[in-house]
Amino acid sequence: QGQLVESGGGSVQAGGSLRLSCAASVDIYRRAYWSWFRQAPGKEREGVAAVAIGVGMTYYADSVKGRFTISQDSTGKILYLQMNSLKPEDTAMYYCAADFSGSGGSWSWHQLWGLWGQGTQVTVSS
Repeated sequence: QGQLVESGGGSVQAGGSLRLSCAASVDIYRRAYWSWFRQAPGKEREGVAAVAIGVGMTYYADSVKGRFTISQDSTGKILYLQMNSLKPEDTAMYYCAADFSGSGGSWSWHQLWGLWGQGTQVTVSS
């Protein structure tokens, strides 16, 4: 089924940037959709961004539009999340996900994703 390993999290001040990486053990191009989710303590897992590899479509939560960018590397094995202008409310554990069983419009429903990484922590201080 494959394995996903996230990295790149850390602690930054508000206004700073981080780039998260998700390394896949199988070729990303074999999976149609990939995504990033996040979960803060006591809150539901929230969809941050998703990409439909075959058609090049990207999806973003309203809260991160214009600040975050999802992309993959040329080998197709690493998914990125570039996060700029970070805010304290972006503080959360960030997860990479694959094996999507829905359609594009439902990308933010975490129940539709079957393969998850272990997460990487992002902390933004004010």
